[in-house]
Amino acid sequence: MFKEVWKVLKEQYEYRDLIFRMALFENKGMYQIHYLGSLWQFLSPAIQVAIYWFVFGTIREGAPVDGTPFFLWLIIGLIPWFFISPSIIQGSNSVYQKVGLVSKMNFPVSLLPTIRILSNSFQFFIMMTILFVIVFSYGVEPTLYMFQIIYYLICLFVFLFSFSLLSSTISTLIRDYQTALQSLMRMLLYLSPILWNTSKITSFLPEKGPFIESILKLNPLFYILEGFRDSILGRAWFFEDLVYMGYFWSLILCLLYFGAKIHIKFRRNFMDYL
Repeated sequence: MFKEVWKVLKEQYEYRDLIFRMALFENKGMYQIHYLGSLWQFLSPAIQVAIYWFVFGTIREGAPVDGTPFFLWLIIGLIPWFFISPSIIQGSNSVYQKVGLVSKMNFPVSLLPTIRILSNSFQFFIMMTILFVIVFSYGVEPTLYMFQIIYYLICLFVFLFSFSLLSSTISTLIRDYQTALQSLMRMLLYLSPILWNTSKITSFLPEKGPFIESILKLNPLFYILEGFRDSILGRAWFFEDLVYMGYFWSLILCLLYFGAKIHIKFRRNFMDYL
């Protein structure tokens, strides 16, 4: 039943060195013609964070969220989003963009989304370093809760891989899907707990608020983003809500299963759809 999943995962493991080398090459190539080169991997996220700090931390400083300064609450959700959004969009388009180059090589096409995700992760970890500098500058003390961020990083990468595997196949077969996905990601920025506290819905809609928030929690990004806040701000352990945890991993398993199955079924014919 899971032979396709096993085959795809086996390819990731067997070609792990190639994945890392190609991700590194892709990352270096992105800044090759720039005078500052790879320094932009630090400058770019630093500039983004500075802009959001200036707008939301000074000019339009919002009310604290459960005792946490609004800018700090905002940036903990925003920095993972800076990694999630481009990784989903680029990962979903990776097969369509590169399959023509690798179609005549002994190269598993399933590596392409992984390479794109790993390439983006270099800048992401730089941004995470900036995030912890900001967190500690606000006087947040290290706690045991912070160790569970490793768990949520695993959740993040497994989700991105599973979704991109499925999404990259659909995007190659149906090009309208890529355009729709870009629109969906813009919408998810406002439907995820990034720019606003979704628990406030209950205050405005006492009767329908809990139901609406439950619908928003069906978004797997909700689980990951709130998990980052739980870890950094010491709010809760990941195993405290086993039902939500079970839903998340069940969804991931479905994405991985159908993604692997559809990918294996169609990848020999990808060139016919270009």
